[in-house]
Amino acid sequence: MKTALVASAAMLSLFPLGAMAQERTLTISVYAFAQDDFKALVYDPFEKQCGCKVVVETGNSVERLAKMEANKANPVIDMAVVSMADALSAARKGLIDKIDTSKLSNFGKLYDVAKDPNGDGMSVGYTFYATSIAYRSDKMKIESWADLLKPEYVGHIAFPNVTTNQGPPALYMLGLALGKDTPDLKGPIEAIGENKDDIVTFYEKSSQLVQLMQQEEIWAAPIGRFSWAGFTKLDVPVAWAKPKEGQTGGMNVMVVTKGSKNQDLALQFMDFWLSTDIQTKLAEKLIDSPANKEVKVSDAAANNLTYGEDTAKSLKLIPSAQALDNRAAWLKEWNDKVGQ
Repeated sequence: MKTALVASAAMLSLFPLGAMAQERTLTISVYAFAQDDFKALVYDPFEKQCGCKVVVETGNSVERLAKMEANKANPVIDMAVVSMADALSAARKGLIDKIDTSKLSNFGKLYDVAKDPNGDGMSVGYTFYATSIAYRSDKMKIESWADLLKPEYVGHIAFPNVTTNQGPPALYMLGLALGKDTPDLKGPIEAIGENKDDIVTFYEKSSQLVQLMQQEEIWAAPIGRFSWAGFTKLDVPVAWAKPKEGQTGGMNVMVVTKGSKNQDLALQFMDFWLSTDIQTKLAEKLIDSPANKEVKVSDAAANNLTYGEDTAKSLKLIPSAQALDNRAAWLKEWNDKVGQ
């Protein structure tokens, strides 16, 4: 018996203690965008740091939220990145927990707009983008969102369809400029409807706008900052408007699944992603605009990102509750007044 015990001890000594314990696994749900870069810059380095395994699941927002809901009683996702509105939707369905920000050493480095985007403590912003107006600076001057509808300009603009990501934010800011900023967006939609025959196009994809501007079919269009790079390459003068009402846009946030058995590990991962080092690397690769205010990037990168404290402070985002509660009404009103 003593010989057997000695042999067993000798055998155990051949293996590191870590191999005797089950490897921790963190399962995350993310957008499919730029996953090779995220693996190299975020997932692999975190695995090396934590001694754990990161399992990545991707898909569109509808699919990913549906999976979280289907597994509500026994979660298979530990953390997810979603839009502000989707985070509120998940909170309303009891799918996510409050985030213990005291465990996020990088929380204090975030721009204020990213610290608690929905005001419920259930999400933390990690990237955002501005939406403003790209315009031909030799043809027009944009000081207000309402300038898009000036008689001398309206026949030269493209406006995003309400079904696109840029549609509701652009309407939201137009409503502010017109003094018609009710959550139903009826005022700005009606204003667009009154000018629908003059507006060049109601675009579905921002990629079509660069060519339209190059051909001088349009002079201006509301766009997301992530589409700006294409306009800077044109051989005509194009500027990014900073209207007096501010800029709008969107924000993606991190959430922790309610009932996850790996919440501490999820918080470690979130903190790692929010660090100055990781946010800088993602920004320089033009993958995400940084929510960490300590990030410093090259001028070339900054020109293609939503970057800097002044920009962050200027963002007027549609409140998530307003977006969730009014989406169907926005579409109906648009179809009635604009007919696209």
